[in-house]
Amino acid sequence: MNEIIHSTWGDYLSNEIYNSSPTGVSIWYLGCQGFVLKASDGTTIFIDPYLGTGDPPRTIRMIPVPFHPSDIIRADAILATHDHTDHVHEESQAPILSKTNSCYYAPDASMHIVESENWTENWDISPSKFIEVSEGDSFTVGSFTIYVEPAYDPGARHPVSYVIKHDSGTFFHGGDTKPHPCLDDIGNNYDIDLGSLAFGSSGIILNKKTRKPKLTKWYCDESDIIQASCQLHLKRLIPAHWDMWKGLTADPASLFHHSRGFEYPRHIEIVEIGDVLTL
Repeated sequence: MNEIIHSTWGDYLSNEIYNSSPTGVSIWYLGCQGFVLKASDGTTIFIDPYLGTGDPPRTIRMIPVPFHPSDIIRADAILATHDHTDHVHEESQAPILSKTNSCYYAPDASMHIVESENWTENWDISPSKFIEVSEGDSFTVGSFTIYVEPAYDPGARHPVSYVIKHDSGTFFHGGDTKPHPCLDDIGNNYDIDLGSLAFGSSGIILNKKTRKPKLTKWYCDESDIIQASCQLHLKRLIPAHWDMWKGLTADPASLFHHSRGFEYPRHIEIVEIGDVLTL
């Protein structure tokens, strides 16, 4: 534990989430690929919340930190999609687990990070709160039923995606997946109302080991994200992650033009950090 998190927003967003009373499911965007889902019964799920600043000068955060993790009052679960730092991050996620006594769901490679960083000891969290998941698993958290599905992210070890069902609709979180035949099966097996896919430009980023500049493509470009949306049959698409890293930011408004002539997504919903949608 060596990263000190500071929020320029204070506790307003954490209070907004806690005090809200959704009629169905409300979804807040936390920037990067982070989301909070809250249902009408109060069940609250965090997906890939990341409140770190990156690793300057290699990765430089371009958006505010929306809250301090200790300001979170209720969380019933945190879901992690894969093992990258901006998806599994001790300083962002362990304090939430410790304070709320919520469960942490993640694939094996992500759990290896949790174990190697000693989250249970550092934050006095019961090991029973960490639940390893894999493709084909399903579980319930309050009024949500969550299905673990494949994802395709060549730079990650064992990434997964999540299909989250509620009486109000179905939400898909792809982590940092790119188009792949596995998405065809997801699109055929589920009726997805709203989905989030990582979108960004290619850019010059310092190599993690050599620290030398390298052309990098971590996320879907315009063609990739529309292809993935078609595979998933997305009615509504949230482009995410485009706001996060210096050198990899992109303009999601370009997707309105790029999606013309394709059946999916039916609607593109551009959100900024702190915005809320209804499922």
